[in-house]
Amino acid sequence: MKLLRKPLKMSTLEAISGYLYISPWVIGFLIFTLIPFVASFLLSFMDYAIATPPRWAGLSNFKRAFFQDSLFWHSLKLTITYVMYSVPTGIVGSLLLAVLLNQPIHGNTIFRTLFFLPTLTPVVAATLLWKWLLHPEVGLVNTLLWRYLHISGPGWLSDPNWALPSIVVISLWGSVGGGRMLIFLAALQGVPRELYEAAEIDGAGGFQKFWYVTVPMVTPAIFFNLVIGIIGSFSVFTISYVGTDGGPMYATWFYMLHLVSQALRYFNMGYASALAWILFMILLVFTYLQVRLSRHWVYYAGGV
Repeated sequence: MKLLRKPLKMSTLEAISGYLYISPWVIGFLIFTLIPFVASFLLSFMDYAIATPPRWAGLSNFKRAFFQDSLFWHSLKLTITYVMYSVPTGIVGSLLLAVLLNQPIHGNTIFRTLFFLPTLTPVVAATLLWKWLLHPEVGLVNTLLWRYLHISGPGWLSDPNWALPSIVVISLWGSVGGGRMLIFLAALQGVPRELYEAAEIDGAGGFQKFWYVTVPMVTPAIFFNLVIGIIGSFSVFTISYVGTDGGPMYATWFYMLHLVSQALRYFNMGYASALAWILFMILLVFTYLQVRLSRHWVYYAGGV
């Protein structure tokens, strides 16, 4: 006598369907995120050069970074300098641009689109374009400086004193009007109009309304952009790799360029993994400090 199978419950069928729907993401997360994450942690304690099997090395990779590799401290210092220049300037520029584009003027949508377009340009293409614009002899920037101001422009990307500021300008050109600006636009549109009317009744001018009403109400967006901006700026790589390859004289030798060079040029995978985990801990500390300090200056309308 055949046993009758009980039909599956609707809740079980829904659970199975849900697992099937999320399985592509779970598989992708395991293959491309979790497994490499764990593997890099293990390799950071090993001497591994691809051609030879991994060999346990303990903390030697971390000791090498802190006490033997002079380029480690140079790249870290240079990256922090880049963060200090690019993140505050980018946040202020994106906020002011969002305020201007939030005004009820004719053709506002067109202006928003025009300012957002540089973000759609691939980083490699944008860097190559700026390499031509900033070329010391045939570049458009130096040509205009000499033609209209009779100023002989510097070498920009080929000058150690100007290479870092040039990289900052290139990165800001492609980011000020991008996602950061859109986040500020969304935050500005959520500011209650009644607050501005109350400020006007109290005699506040344009700057007072901006400083005492707009800025406090968009502090959650400022905090979000600050966290994401610092993480992204610490990961700067493509602009320096394509634009200067870390030069001249290591003037743009950022941390990520040093890390990738150790991995893909010298095949020191163990040491590169250690550098990656050091960067991870630095970003973790920075993010934790920002979250702790945000309690003193970030205003949430819901009282969080």
